Amino acid sequence: MPQGAWSKKRERQYDHIKEGLTDRGRSEDTAEEIAARTVNKERARAGEARQSSRTSTQDISSSRRGGLRSHRGAGGRTKAQLYEEAKRQNVEGRSSMSKAELERAVGR
Repeated sequence: MPQGAWSKKRERQYDHIKEGLTDRGRSEDTAEEIAARTVNKERARAGEARQSSRTSTQDISSSRRGGLRSHRGAGGRTKAQLYEEAKRQNVEGRSSMSKAELERAVGR
């Protein structure tokens, strides 16, 4: 725990986030940083921190944001990768297709 000013609840939250990230393959250092940033943002949103940025208090909560982005990964394959796959499959009109159209064409 990097902070001594955190409540027991925030320490548990930090441990939970860090453990989840390391279970998903993040490095220990990265998991600690993400967990600390998340806890600090939640503290700012709840009015527990002395200072807070505008984005910390006005952005959607970390838990909600994570829920919105779950199951999507990092956006999947790039347009260039999809284009190459379409090329291998001889998809007609691939050069003028958008990423979404290429995804549908290659059967993603």
